[in-house]
Amino acid sequence: MVSPGTRADDEDLGVEEALALLKESPRRPQEDPGPSHGDPGPSHGGSGPSHGGPGPSHGDPGPSHGGPGSSYGDPGPSHGDAGPAHAGPSRGGPGGPSHGNVAGPSRGESGPSHRGSDPAHRGSGTSQGAPGSSPGAPGSSPGAHHRATPWPDARAVAERAARSAARAARREPVSVPLDEALGLTLAAPLTALTDLPSFDTSAMDGWAVAGPGPWAVRDEGVLAGHAEPAPLTDGEAARIATGARIPPDTTAVLRTEHGRTDDRGRLHPVRGVVHGQDIRPRGQECRGGDQLLPLGTLATPPVLGLAAAAGYDTLTAVPRPRVDVLVLGDELLTGGLPHDGLIRDALGPLLPPWLRALGAEVRTIRRIGDDAGALERAVTTSDADLVVTTGGTAAGPVDHVHPILRRIGAELLVDGVKVRPGHPMLLARLKDDQHLVGLPGNPLAAVSGLITLAEPLLRTLAARPAPERYALPLRDAVHGHPHDTRLVPVVLRDEGAVPLHYNGPAMLRGIAAADALAVVPPGGTRSGQEAELLDLPWATAGIGVCFT
Repeated sequence: MVSPGTRADDEDLGVEEALALLKESPRRPQEDPGPSHGDPGPSHGGSGPSHGGPGPSHGDPGPSHGGPGSSYGDPGPSHGDAGPAHAGPSRGGPGGPSHGNVAGPSRGESGPSHRGSDPAHRGSGTSQGAPGSSPGAPGSSPGAHHRATPWPDARAVAERAARSAARAARREPVSVPLDEALGLTLAAPLTALTDLPSFDTSAMDGWAVAGPGPWAVRDEGVLAGHAEPAPLTDGEAARIATGARIPPDTTAVLRTEHGRTDDRGRLHPVRGVVHGQDIRPRGQECRGGDQLLPLGTLATPPVLGLAAAAGYDTLTAVPRPRVDVLVLGDELLTGGLPHDGLIRDALGPLLPPWLRALGAEVRTIRRIGDDAGALERAVTTSDADLVVTTGGTAAGPVDHVHPILRRIGAELLVDGVKVRPGHPMLLARLKDDQHLVGLPGNPLAAVSGLITLAEPLLRTLAARPAPERYALPLRDAVHGHPHDTRLVPVVLRDEGAVPLHYNGPAMLRGIAAADALAVVPPGGTRSGQEAELLDLPWATAGIGVCFT
């Protein structure tokens, strides 16, 4: 188990391996996209495989299935994503966490939806070994839920699918202006184009002095950005600004606060002067040709600053994965108050910036409604690396995603995931280098799909390093689903995590206040027990926050 506040050093994918895929030609048969739905998957709490392995055991660091909260009397699968009961008095903290209440047994996850979060077992009934079969056909067997992909395995399948797509696409690195490179991965080492600094400079405001004092002060000073000043002679000083070029034959820079002038204008030190003090010599930081940063480095704001200082105008980087977003549903409004059975579209505003935070280039956001023909045209004419749909992943009368995927011959890699909320999510291969992630229509369920399937796929395509895994103790007990992993919004407080209210699949109030999502294994967690945490992009104070 990962101890509180610590991070494991395993990664799901080597960055250099991902970068190698940019130009790598397929040299072997296409990889199997992942385990069949019948596979038992990795054990909970595992440390994760090597880079080439079947995928990490992401989470479930908590109890076994028989742990606290697992005795429900009904061992069968949940019949649909119904929100938890928000019982129990509030114990304070942002979002109103309460004792053991926030993640009430996920045995129903109901509530209004866009669609695609149909409570039945339908939508997750096919085996991965039978792509193109009818997962949502009426009459699916009662055990279909148990053929859904375990949550850790689903994430690993998405990574492997991205690696396969990268091999097929053989994308070339791109040259990107510095002001557009935030969040990209360097596809070439950053090598110094010049010495830094490129000339001797003053580290402080004060005087450049030559020889021992006192010194006669020149009339003209030395400013940054000006031509090289005339040399100093012993006993001479010149006013100098921070960053200005040091005059030849300078002994040291005397800081303003360390010197005084007498009534004849002569400069005296008020403390000892050491040869070379407060002078930044040429090449102090690096010499031309030095490697500043290796291939695979993420372009953070300091990286962009270093590149600019070293003389770069552009960076060679891994291209952003291109994403088209298709928002489905006749019931969705884009403005005003809900009325007459219509609801506001929450996912249209939520998905694009979240996808950008995952490193994607969001090219189009289309609202299609419940039109199967329009949806099929949008999917088949897209040339994006990833198509993301919202809703329509179950088997209702206007849930068109599965029939369209069958009709166009797509390969279902993940068809239902053992996670709450978000069970009816799916991942399909449209072409060798193109995939579709079908998100449930309920907002928090869609967020679960983003984190489960879209994040590992986009991260791998973008050659970003995997986030470091870590765990913290949960302040309150969280009830678990009998069979499925749960993702519960939390806030981080005092070396622990506080579960939040309003974590039903149709709710965004909890995630809007959250710092992270806690991975709650089947059976739940006790108060004080550790759970793996998944940071949200804007809560990490890192590069994830690149929404534009």
